[in-house]
Amino acid sequence: MANNQTRIDCFKCKLFYITWDNKFPYGCKAMNFKSRVIPSLEVYKASGTSCLKFEKKA
Repeated sequence: MANNQTRIDCFKCKLFYITWDNKFPYGCKAMNFKSRVIPSLEVYKASGTSCLKFEKKA
């Protein structure tokens, strides 16, 4: 990740959830997908930018 971009912690996001699927244990409600790794890493790998849908939990 580039120095000017902050790392997104999905566990602190309202839209992050844990699934019951052992093969894809992490999910993102904003992007509507499940993943084997933390969704913010998938977003960065696919787009080259940090997640733009992050919403901090209250």
